[in-house]
Amino acid sequence: MADLIVQSAVKEALTDHNVSSDFYDALDEEVEELLEAAAQRAADNDRKTVQARDL
Repeated sequence: MADLIVQSAVKEALTDHNVSSDFYDALDEEVEELLEAAAQRAADNDRKTVQARDL
């Protein structure tokens, strides 16, 4: 899957911390899993629209 996060936005959100290069890949994987689970929950509820409540 494509990169889902924007590294500059992550750096901006974590201004008081250093961010290792492998953090971005791990975060991207977590986001991908979260999206897949949300899509599955929507499908389980007979919806094609993923909504905030699916998170």
